[in-house]
Amino acid sequence: MVVTYELFVEPAVHEARKALPGNVRQRILAEIQGLGSMPRPRASRSLKTQGLNLDPAVEVRRVRLEHWRIIYAVNDDEHWVWVLGVYRRPPYGYENLAQVTAPLPRR
Repeated sequence: MVVTYELFVEPAVHEARKALPGNVRQRILAEIQGLGSMPRPRASRSLKTQGLNLDPAVEVRRVRLEHWRIIYAVNDDEHWVWVLGVYRRPPYGYENLAQVTAPLPRR
């Protein structure tokens, strides 16, 4: 059985995409759209969220696309994916993860 996930995208993600080079912008868009049908692509990794008091059903992940990272959350119970940010690494080092995950449900 194929499960599709409702896709939520923070407004900051749309703004960040506008500043990207054209070829990267299109690849980021395709990756984001793909998260609705495959929330854990092979290039994605789970992020450490201890101390953020997130709902236990929420998993924060990142997917890497060259120097860019898409930070997003997955809730398998409610079948949604919430795209939180697009960042260039380096210099981005996940130091603002508490701020990035602020919109997510807490315990």
